[in-house]
Amino acid sequence: MGIREALLWILCVGLTLACAVSGYAQEIQKIGDFSSGSLEQWKSKSFEGKTIYRLTSLNGVQMLRAVSNGTASGMALEKDIDLTRTPYLNWSWRVDHILSPREETQKDGDDYPARIYVVVSGGFAFWRTKALNYVWASYMPATTTWPNAFTSNAQMLAVRSGSLDTGTIVVEKRNVREDLKKYMDLDTDRIDAVAIMTDTDNGGGSAVAYYGDIYFSAQ
Repeated sequence: MGIREALLWILCVGLTLACAVSGYAQEIQKIGDFSSGSLEQWKSKSFEGKTIYRLTSLNGVQMLRAVSNGTASGMALEKDIDLTRTPYLNWSWRVDHILSPREETQKDGDDYPARIYVVVSGGFAFWRTKALNYVWASYMPATTTWPNAFTSNAQMLAVRSGSLDTGTIVVEKRNVREDLKKYMDLDTDRIDAVAIMTDTDNGGGSAVAYYGDIYFSAQ
């Protein structure tokens, strides 16, 4: 981690603490408390082989490290999030390198060095379950969206793209409620789960990614 990353991280932590002690502290719903060394309630889900997820210290910052070698498995946490109160998803991530160029809209290119996604459950009507994937794309330009190559119930949104910012911890914030309306035509005030996945099974490549703390906030 360089000086720029360290300063950015300290600034983010400082702002969070400032909000917590101020009289106008915003509501926060923690999802991934990786910096404290906790994986409580997170469950592993394998699709093809097993991506290795381990808590590790990256220059003094504890993050969840993901290593994929032709594998696709994720980590998920089921939690009811009220988007009318805390619509903003906050997270940080780092990708060491992008994948070799492939058409990510096709099945053989549906691999991502890092992704975090929100799930709206269909309950007993499981076929109605929807997922919006925020991905670090290797090929598709940032801000573009496209249907998942395997299911119409999932939408992909490139938050980052290409090698720009690789090797750097990047902080993200998305208004999930607005994104679900805009990109999936889904007007909902709740989500049911959050998941992360680093996967390289379709193209047979490899990837290393780091995920920082994940939380929802009012602002």
